Amino acid sequence: MSRSALVTGGNRGIGLAIARRLAAAGDAVTVTSRSGADVPGLTVARCDVRDAAAVDAAFAVAEAAHGPVEVVVASAGITRDQLLALMSEDDFGAVIDTNLTGAYRVAKRAVRGMIRMRRGRIIFISSVVGMLGSGGQANYAASKAGLVGLARSLARELGSRNITVNVVAPGFVDTDMTAALADDKKAAILAGVPLRRCATADEVAAAVAFLASADAAYVTGAVLPVDGGLGMGH
Repeated sequence: MSRSALVTGGNRGIGLAIARRLAAAGDAVTVTSRSGADVPGLTVARCDVRDAAAVDAAFAVAEAAHGPVEVVVASAGITRDQLLALMSEDDFGAVIDTNLTGAYRVAKRAVRGMIRMRRGRIIFISSVVGMLGSGGQANYAASKAGLVGLARSLARELGSRNITVNVVAPGFVDTDMTAALADDKKAAILAGVPLRRCATADEVAAAVAFLASADAAYVTGAVLPVDGGLGMGH
């Protein structure tokens, strides 16, 4: 049976791969982006997750098009890298507000309908950096680590309503962002990856699709790494 699914930041990269994977499995998918630009084959809602009213409006678009949202993937995120001594409060706050508080806003809006339906899937897209840390990314790492605590708290809070809450933690993924890195920087990162390659966005999407599926009905509060072994032990 087709479910209504919403993927934030679903217009490109990992988010788009997730949206297309869910759609291929039969879900009716709405994606959000700040631009609201058309994405062929998917419903689009313009949304900045830093704005609670915009999040509410995006859910209204998804609900009007496809019914109550049963699967939510919080994928929207930004980076503003800088050494701590040079990092502005604006850059720290913007990353936390988008990556962590944005996910809170999305989850809070999602659970209204899920509690009424007594079922649902919430999946947060974190990062291996949230567990390992990364110099120059204190804001990003803090936001991604916070998603784990948020997910596990919600898993305990919502489990009796048949709502699962999980985290996917990608490692080094082949996207436009990583393609822009210098070759020596990429080589240094890959040297720490046991599989010695990047993940594809589709490999991350496959992990999300599993957690959204009936096969994962008894999985909640989990952190599923897709990192080639980079973060093992964490």
